[in-house]
Amino acid sequence: MIGGILLALGSGWGALGALLGVGLAAFDRRLSLVAAALLGAGLGWGSASLQGRAGDPLAPWVGALVTLEGEWDGQFLTLSEPRARVALAPRPLEGPGRLTVSGRLIRPEGRRTPGGFDQAAWLRSQGGLLVPTPGTVLVRAAVRSHTPERGLRGWFRRGVTAGLPAREAALMQAVELGERGDIGRETFAEGFSVRDAFARAGLAHLMALSGQNVALLTGAVIVVLGLLGARPAVRYGLPALLLPVYLVCLVGLSPSITRAVLMGFAGLLALVIGRGKPDPLGTVALAASACLLLFPLWLLDVGFQLSFLAVLGLLLSPRAAARLPERWPGWLRLALSATVLAELATLPVIAHHFGQLPLVGLPANLLAAPIMAALVPLGALAGVLGPAGGIVNWLVGPLAAALLWVAQTFGSLPVLSWGQLAAGGFVAYSVAALAGTLWLLGRVRGRAALLTALACAALCWLPGTLRPARELAFLDVGQGDATLLRVPGLTMLVDGGGSVGSDYDVGKGAVLPALRALGVRDLDVVVATHADTDHIEGLPSVLRALPVGEVWVGQLKQAGEDPVLDALIAAARERGVPVREVRRGDQVSAAGVKVTVLWPQGRFWSTEDNDNSVALRVEAGEFRAALLGDLADPAEALIGAGDLTLLKAAHHGSRYSTGETLLRQTTPRDVLISVGRNTYGHPTQAVLDRIAAAGARVWRTDHTGTVRWPLP
Repeated sequence: MIGGILLALGSGWGALGALLGVGLAAFDRRLSLVAAALLGAGLGWGSASLQGRAGDPLAPWVGALVTLEGEWDGQFLTLSEPRARVALAPRPLEGPGRLTVSGRLIRPEGRRTPGGFDQAAWLRSQGGLLVPTPGTVLVRAAVRSHTPERGLRGWFRRGVTAGLPAREAALMQAVELGERGDIGRETFAEGFSVRDAFARAGLAHLMALSGQNVALLTGAVIVVLGLLGARPAVRYGLPALLLPVYLVCLVGLSPSITRAVLMGFAGLLALVIGRGKPDPLGTVALAASACLLLFPLWLLDVGFQLSFLAVLGLLLSPRAAARLPERWPGWLRLALSATVLAELATLPVIAHHFGQLPLVGLPANLLAAPIMAALVPLGALAGVLGPAGGIVNWLVGPLAAALLWVAQTFGSLPVLSWGQLAAGGFVAYSVAALAGTLWLLGRVRGRAALLTALACAALCWLPGTLRPARELAFLDVGQGDATLLRVPGLTMLVDGGGSVGSDYDVGKGAVLPALRALGVRDLDVVVATHADTDHIEGLPSVLRALPVGEVWVGQLKQAGEDPVLDALIAAARERGVPVREVRRGDQVSAAGVKVTVLWPQGRFWSTEDNDNSVALRVEAGEFRAALLGDLADPAEALIGAGDLTLLKAAHHGSRYSTGETLLRQTTPRDVLISVGRNTYGHPTQAVLDRIAAAGARVWRTDHTGTVRWPLP
């Protein structure tokens, strides 16, 4: 089925997957199994093809200002006529319910930076054969009216949050309902978000509804029915009947919880009919097949991948526990094995998609597990009681606070940065994982498995060591600037983007994921070219997340003169990073690459920040590039940039920069314009005409996304 889906998506890997399935069936010498494998491939291909052919009913209104009314579930607005789902940006602060909202409909964007969020692919993966695929985003969404959610979910939510402080209430909505909108806006006193803390501590799975919720809730119901003396058919049958209601009417469809409900239902059904415990691998395969048949593009969803990989790892935990010292308590051996195997099974996906690996997941999960064991059933009981949930929440509150403390404590500890994995990295991991699995199954010796894992690690480490990166990367941060220079011995970030008039943190949302995906673990120099929001607003998040050698600025202003620059200086002081005022002639060099400051001279200052921009020249052999910030004409023509291979146009292609004199002096072969969707008219046609007249090619981040330029 996986092979069929990939074939329908045009991936050559699909043929390999389908052939592997059919080949394994043929190896078993059962014609019926071969037929089943072919049927699975056909069903996968057909399901993905049907979803791909489904049209977008809102296509005629793309680009238009519209007002929409529908049911808001905290993630999507569902319309009844036409039947469609729409993503909203920014996400409304209002909770789920009936929502009227206005804005402009646009198509979602794909991945624009390494490690960045591929909104278009993610939205495609959220649809299915029974659920419309979101194909548009309503930007600048303004809420006109809101009616709080009623019915079962509204009743349950009121119970879950009754009498709890805001942060604990937000956590319980995530734990019980899978709604992470409110918790995503909560921060700890240290300045990092609650969700980031859970991720850094290896506890992010606690806020994604999964098998843990299903096991705890059904287990609690079974225990209560057992105490009441219910017969096995009722004791297991009633929870089985409640699971579909829980999924459809209360928490909604998502990969991890759908997988857990399907597996839980199969297990309970087996107990009802007296057939014993179902085969674990067969149950996992059944759940995956059912999910992919109805939601074929869940295959590309990170949550789907993490959920099934974690379960496959957990299936080996009894064998791993048996290899631990017998004098250890059984519950401890099983808990240790389950936690480690779940983390190892999901390791490549987490490293590839999130660019960092938690180092403290084992102790954090051991502490969090008993808290969750009490928190989930008590929270569910509070939800059932509705507005009277406060009767139970006097117990829930301290437990939720304790879980937040665990996340805050362990989330403040260091994490291991990791770059994006190439195909070779996934193959190496798979070989190492296979060796480890065969060792647990007793098929190979421990020494052979260890040597295989070490060899795979060495093969992954060698290429980057033998051929380290040498490049300029112009990150697509929308209407702003962020340029990364990477050579052995020198990693420099020039500006970090920003979002004028928005609370979106470009540094955390775009720049940091790109740096992590590229394998950047620290920065030698961070340059703040000038005190404009679209250039330096994202830098404080970078300073707080990565070790930085020093910060370069052109003009240090008095405290209070510029709040954006003040925030950057405060972050540098908080992290103990020295701030240096640079002047013309200052330079740094490494590995045959020299970076020279061309501007400012420092003898006088303009009242316009743009005129005070730090301008840099990068030299590597015959290659010459100039990064000019927002420097305006005629100042840009006075800096003496010299003959250039590449010019990064100042001020995003503004008509006040990239003048004829500069182009005549520098004769660049290529001109890079860092620009995004804007109302300023950047880049102006006059600038494009001047560049064309100079015979240079134009590269635009709004057209190509991030541009990575190799250095000689």
